Amino acid sequence: MNEETDSPASAQDLLVTIGAGLLAGGISSVDVEDALTGLARTLGISKLRVAALPRGLFLTSGSGDSTKFERIGPDLRFDQTAKLLDIVDALRARRLTVSAAARKIETEVHAAPPRWPGWLSHLGAVPIGIGLCLLLEPGLVNLAFAAFGSLIVAGVLALNGRWPNLNPLLPVSSAFLISVIVLIGYQLGWLESPLRTIIATLALLLPGSAVVTGLTEISAGALSAGSSRLVSATVQLAMFIAGVAGAAAITGTGAEAMRNTRLADSTWQLSALGVLAATIGLMIYFYTPLEHTVPIVLTIAAAALAQLGLGAQFGATVGGLAGALTASLVAVLLSRLPRGPIWRISFVPAFLIVAPGSFGLLNASQLEFGEGSGVAGGLLAAGAAFFSIAIGTVIGAAVAHAVEPKDEIVA
Repeated sequence: MNEETDSPASAQDLLVTIGAGLLAGGISSVDVEDALTGLARTLGISKLRVAALPRGLFLTSGSGDSTKFERIGPDLRFDQTAKLLDIVDALRARRLTVSAAARKIETEVHAAPPRWPGWLSHLGAVPIGIGLCLLLEPGLVNLAFAAFGSLIVAGVLALNGRWPNLNPLLPVSSAFLISVIVLIGYQLGWLESPLRTIIATLALLLPGSAVVTGLTEISAGALSAGSSRLVSATVQLAMFIAGVAGAAAITGTGAEAMRNTRLADSTWQLSALGVLAATIGLMIYFYTPLEHTVPIVLTIAAAALAQLGLGAQFGATVGGLAGALTASLVAVLLSRLPRGPIWRISFVPAFLIVAPGSFGLLNASQLEFGEGSGVAGGLLAAGAAFFSIAIGTVIGAAVAHAVEPKDEIVA
């Protein structure tokens, strides 16, 4: 620490700023606590007590000091989170002083403009919707409805960015609007398998990142933080289902039409094209740092191959487990490379494409509408798929924490 410019109080303020930024970037509470504890020793603070929660951070640097609380601000983009992690690494290596790190966080993280305009990020919804539709139901009319619906999703995201107070209405309103459009097309006889088209269009809005972080926290023993994230994600998922159910009721669509039908006329070329399109869309939407393009593509490709290959042979449950586990392990391996991205940056896009982003709502919708064997069969299918994906994610998160030093950031 530079004694002339840095003080224990400024070091404590910096730790609070870093912790709040990491939480806003979706880093798990366990990793934030470990990272701040390690940084405190580097900054000359011998006693640090910290408690990280999804929406708040408590920190004190000594028995006689007051406890600081920081409310977590708006979510950080992937590029902001990556830059913040670079600053943390520089601090740990003593290449930055406290005051210099604080200035860099303000100018290069919080005040940094996005690498591309917000409207372009929102338009990432279009290749995501088309790509997932190629995976789920690659009919020409289905693709057209997915593309049109994805444009509506992009518009909804833009409205939500301008008026954040509308955010609580996003799940149910978007699910209702997209479902009404697709189900009207179904009623007119323009397309089949409407449920899969709805899911492909809405998958971007599902709480995949919260599920990933929550499962990571639970696997590391942070039950309160992880459970709260999963409860929040479950409520959002329930609101999506309510929107789909409401649209079905309004359009007079019965349970038979909402059955989870199998893919028809799907080829590996269409699946590969779908994965590629969805990957490009997710990287645009999340403002992914371009230097992490190769690790993200490798993670998604490996996960997709495992999920599609084993899923076709052994069913959706085994495919979900294989996809989530493969994505987890590949992301861990890539994070160990020099300048490799942290586990979460590689894993979240793969998680959204392969596992619950589309497949999770597909099976959750069976809870509402059932399938050929009734609601009980749908409940069993949904539960098996969810737990297989969760098990794969938890195993990968546990491996990620096991191979990293205690004060390194994993997810």
